[in-house]
Amino acid sequence: MSDGTALAGSDGALRCPWALSTPDYVTYHDEEWGRPVHGDDALFERLSLEAFQSGLSWITILRRRPGFRTAFADFKIASVAAFTDEDRERLLADPGIIRNRAKIDATLANARALADWAPGDLDELIWSHAPDPAVHVVPKTLADVPAITSESTALSKALKKRGLRFVGPTTAYALMQACGLVNDHLETCVSR
Repeated sequence: MSDGTALAGSDGALRCPWALSTPDYVTYHDEEWGRPVHGDDALFERLSLEAFQSGLSWITILRRRPGFRTAFADFKIASVAAFTDEDRERLLADPGIIRNRAKIDATLANARALADWAPGDLDELIWSHAPDPAVHVVPKTLADVPAITSESTALSKALKKRGLRFVGPTTAYALMQACGLVNDHLETCVSR
């Protein structure tokens, strides 16, 4: 059992303990999580997937990501914004994604809202909420990693104010972690 500090993987490298349960997690941890993501479509994908993850384990979403990308036209905002009622019904019947009506409806509504934004606005809004790295606490254990911060609460409010749904403070913080706005790799983690 881990005390929440970084653990050695099969290659001997220390990693955040959550990353060691499956090879999928190791790859995601080492190559994606905490790395800066820019671009409206890329951030729309991450925001949508974080919303779908709510109440589920991330591995469920990670393993279905190819299905999500196919179902949601690679998360191209303009394409998803043009989805019809028939597309919605197709999504609700698609076993390759999470068939949650509220989350599907939120993703479609978010795409429609974002389609009216100027190019780069989503990227600018999200990244404007990145905390100063000089004051962000470097976590030593998993217990040091928050679920919500003042910045994620502010980001959530800003996204909701602009018409986005399913973007609570916890989802916003998970997005911040996944997209590199914060570096929550543990102090001794190889990916830090």
